[in-house]
This record gives sequence, structure tokens and C-alpha cells, in this order.
Amino acid sequence: MDKQTLGEQIKNRRKVLKIRQEDLAEISAVALRTIVSIERGEGNPSLETLLKLAEVLGMELQLNVKL
Repeated sequence: MDKQTLGEQIKNRRKVLKIRQEDLAEISAVALRTIVSIERGEGNPSLETLLKLAEVLGMELQLNVKL
């Protein structure tokens, strides 16, 4: 999945749950600036950051390895 699609999915899930970016930042302990960047499809979030957001948003991360 590319960064743009990932950002859109996180943003859509946040909106479904009616959570503001500021609240997500506080609950997940991820900087607001980082969340904004991810939702725009920019930046390069760490796995740790994505796991924090996924936990709060009730999402699951899957790692697919292609050889």
C-alpha cells in the first residue's frame, strides 16, 4: 500500500469514529504534525507510530513481503 492510500484510510477511519486530529494525537501519543503528514500521504511514519494509531483507531496492520 502506498503512503497516499494509507493516509486516506487512517483519515477515513478517524472521521468514522468522529475523532479530531488533535484528540487522536493526544490519545495515541503521536504528534499532531505527524498525523497531519500521514493523512496527507507525506512523510515516512515508523512502524511504531503506525501501530499506535492503529490501536487507537481499531485498525490492524498487515505486513506483506514480496520476493
